[in-house]
Amino acid sequence: MDLRNAVTNAVKASMKSGDSARTSTLRMIMARIKDVDIAARTKSPDPVPDDELHNALRSMVKSRHDSIALYVQGNRPELADKERAEIAVIEHFLPRQLDDDAMVAAVDEAVASTGATGPKQMGQVMAALKAKYAASLDMSKVGPLVKARLGG
Repeated sequence: MDLRNAVTNAVKASMKSGDSARTSTLRMIMARIKDVDIAARTKSPDPVPDDELHNALRSMVKSRHDSIALYVQGNRPELADKERAEIAVIEHFLPRQLDDDAMVAAVDEAVASTGATGPKQMGQVMAALKAKYAASLDMSKVGPLVKARLGG
């Protein structure tokens, strides 16, 4: 099932169960998907692939993590908890991320396959990782690993 249908079905189920907080978050996800679709219409009449929609959902998660940090700093734990709950709902629709050991193995594999020997080839390694693991790898976490592996 594609992402759009999965979110639509989840909204329906959430509305039937009366879970207003989850329904609200799911509606935010649907709105974000529609925003991405509208922005892409000028480029191509084809529907936006799920990979690009996953990137939009990841940006939603990132903004909520930023908000959590601010709420904790401002001593607003109830708002931080609300953001954490939204993250849990959003992450349900994202592919499972690689754990730390698998991430290190993926970096080692990408370094070996590209033949990278120094920091100047970091872009090649990152491109190889993105091509193979785009949906299941957090590029912001893997960047420092690649840099350390290449001695940068």
